[in-house]
Order: sequence, then structure tokens, then C-alpha cells
Amino acid sequence: AFSHREINSPRVIDLNALIVDYAEVLRSLLGDNVELCAVVLPSPLAVKADSAQLEEVLMNLAVNARDAMPEGGRLTIQTAAVTLEQNALAPDLPAGPYALLTVSDTGCGMTEEVQQHLFEPFFTTKDVGQGTGLSLAAVYGIVQQHQGNLRVSSQRGEGTTIRIYLPRRADVVETAEPPTPPTPRATGSETILLVDDEPLVRGLARDVLVPLGYDLLHAESGVEALLICAAHPGPIHLLLTDLSMPGMNGRAVSERARQLRPGLRVIYMSGYCEGAIDSGEVLEPGEEFIEKPFTAIALASKVRELLGPTADAGDAGPPRVDASGLHTT
Repeated sequence: AFSHREINSPRVIDLNALIVDYAEVLRSLLGDNVELCAVVLPSPLAVKADSAQLEEVLMNLAVNARDAMPEGGRLTIQTAAVTLEQNALAPDLPAGPYALLTVSDTGCGMTEEVQQHLFEPFFTTKDVGQGTGLSLAAVYGIVQQHQGNLRVSSQRGEGTTIRIYLPRRADVVETAEPPTPPTPRATGSETILLVDDEPLVRGLARDVLVPLGYDLLHAESGVEALLICAAHPGPIHLLLTDLSMPGMNGRAVSERARQLRPGLRVIYMSGYCEGAIDSGEVLEPGEEFIEKPFTAIALASKVRELLGPTADAGDAGPPRVDASGLHTT
């Protein structure tokens, strides 16, 4: 039954837009202790698919990931445009252009034995006493019905990654309006320090902000960001930092950075829902926040809105400090 599901309403859709639009539903499924990090291509990724069934795929994978992270963690969803050679994945998967949907979690992972039975109907990934879990047979059936394929990699204690390949179309996405480019007001020449431990997020922000004229400094940790704050010879107008990072979180980074550069403007990023962020336990009232996943236009507009028509605060050059004492405590 799982391998013969009908695609009820196939049309050419933008896979990236579907993920962004469905993110709020996924957050409600994941709960407050699992961060959703979605990194999608800035340009449309066209596939011919039933939107409802792809949403079902995302939902099933999100619930499985949540159950594999009872103490919390991170679910990462990312897209890419790839081209496969013949027999790259399976003999019956033609060579050509594909949309790659990758879903990764930081959960408990699976044994080799579990992976061998993963797509059997009614098989559960959950141990006895840990709930019913969800069979991935439905996910596999939907992917096959869309002429796609998938691969699973998992290690016990390290998490699971599922890569889904769907045929990529050259068609114009149906019912989609042409993307609106950022207005001239969204451009700028200020210097922005970006801090995020996810390389894909840093890459997306770079692809959005650099073409708009901004000078982008980037760091993958709080300590590295503070070293840049201390050593950069010019002004830094804005700190764009993830809230949840290992070692030093975004709040700690911003507090130390503002000691080095008083008046520095800050925008926090997070995959946690905005309601949880604004609860008062994480951010102070009035602090700026952008929720992941964000679109290119949303990021560009947020940055320009905070910086204003001209840059003034945070423009001072580097302070004379000894950066050798920076640490993560």
C-alpha cells in the first residue's frame, strides 16, 4: 500500500517556498527544546509534486527526529540543486538534475540492524516503552511515487541524516509570482559581523548581504567573533548572531561585543519559535530578532531597518584591548 500511493494534485512547485511556509507547523511539532534550522536556496527549486504529500514527508521526518532527541537538539533542513550521474544512487534512477532535500538531526542515531528494516511497513524506530514512533515506509513510498529516491546515514549517538532526491524541473513554478528583489533602500555599505556555527547559514547570509554592498565579517563561534571585534581595524555597525551556539551563546557574545564596541547594534537569529524567544528568559524587551528560516528579502529588510538610513552608533574603530584573555566561561 505504501509503494502505490497516488499523487493526488501534482504541479510544479518551489520546494524552497514549501519548506519556509511549512516551518511554523514543524516548530509546533518539534517543541521548544528542539531548534529548527532551515537553509534553503535563495532561488526557486522547481519540482513536480503533491504539496500535501511533501508536507507529510517533512512532518514524519520531523516527528521521528523529535523523538530521537528527548533532551533537545537541532533539526536541520537544507536544499540544494544537484546533477546525478547514471547509477549514482540506484540503477532505476535516471541521470540528470535533481532537487536534494537533506534532513539531519542531532539525536540518538540508529544501529545498522534498525536501518536495514527502516522502510518496512509498521516497523518502528522506537524502543519498547519509548512510544510508537512512525514508520518511514510512508516517506519512502511518497518519494518513489515522485520518481525520486532517498538515502539514510546514521550513527548511534551522533544523529541521522536523510537525503531525498526529487527530479528537478526547468519549468516555471506554477502560480508563483516572480521574486521581488530587495529595494534600493535595502542595500548598504556598512560592516556586519555574522556569527553562526552552521556553515550553511553563514553561506546563505553571505549570498544575501554581500551582493547588496555590505562588508561581511564572519565567525563560527563566539570566541572567534570577539577576537574579530577586538582586532578589526575599521568600524563594525551590526552584529548578526545565532542565539543557540555551543560554548558561548548569542546573548553572551553580544554583551561582550558591546563592551568592546559600545553602541553596537545586534540582531539575534534562532530556529526556536519567537514566542519562546520573547518569553523574557532569553531576550530583553525591544531586542531585535529574526526567525529561521528566513527569506533573503526578510533578512535584507531586517538589517536595513535596524541600521537606518545612515550608520552612526557602533561606528567606532577597534578598542585597545588585550584579546588574549577571551574564553568561553
